[in-house]
Amino acid sequence: ALPDIRDGLKPVQRRILFSMNKDGNTFDKGFRKSAKSVGNIMGNYHPHGDSSIYVAMVRLSQDWKLREVLIEMHGNNGSMDGDPPAAMRYTEARLSQLS
Repeated sequence: ALPDIRDGLKPVQRRILFSMNKDGNTFDKGFRKSAKSVGNIMGNYHPHGDSSIYVAMVRLSQDWKLREVLIEMHGNNGSMDGDPPAAMRYTEARLSQLS
């Protein structure tokens, strides 16, 4: 998919942000398991598999990939050296204050 010219987000990224906001998974509340967020997104908005959703979610949390991170994560979300992130059952996420 191509990023939108208005905000630079791909459709899956927009769906992630919308779903997490709608579910109340915001910066002023506690972290939730990534698997729960991915399941909600896959069930309601993006029925194309959980791995593509989780990879997009991790990318939104990596400060070396984006200028401003849109998702805060607890747990291993990869590294600049190319190490893969931990499985979604081990990580927790919420929206950052910017998003």
